[in-house]
Amino acid sequence: MKTKEYLEQHQIKPTIQRIAVMDYLFEHHTHPSVDEIFMALAPSIPTLSKSTVYNTLKLLVDKGAARLIGIEERNVRFDYNTSLHAHFICLGCGEIRDIMPDELPQVSAIDIKKIGDLKIMDTELYYKGYCADCAKQNLN
Repeated sequence: MKTKEYLEQHQIKPTIQRIAVMDYLFEHHTHPSVDEIFMALAPSIPTLSKSTVYNTLKLLVDKGAARLIGIEERNVRFDYNTSLHAHFICLGCGEIRDIMPDELPQVSAIDIKKIGDLKIMDTELYYKGYCADCAKQNLN
């Protein structure tokens, strides 16, 4: 699906800036921050401001076209993948990876939709540790 159609499917008017931000999320599965996206796109869109990137990401999240990842204390990240899944952050290099439900233990809360009379709208599940490369470095 093309980015323009994806945005329209989420009732978002596809402006040049919005398409560029969404394309960046589609192409970079690194869970980028506002700063990362702005620094990458600003050279090719001279009129782009950091506020525009922030407001575009907020709109994408509000409309369900992207997901806000609050795994780091000081830096909010964004994910194009809005399906239910967990995240892992490496405490060494800072890389954030998706962990899909089929990779999680059966006791995971990621697929819980309702508990008692509570209707669950979103689940945030984070794992923190070391990736294989950083774990090797920390063992030496």
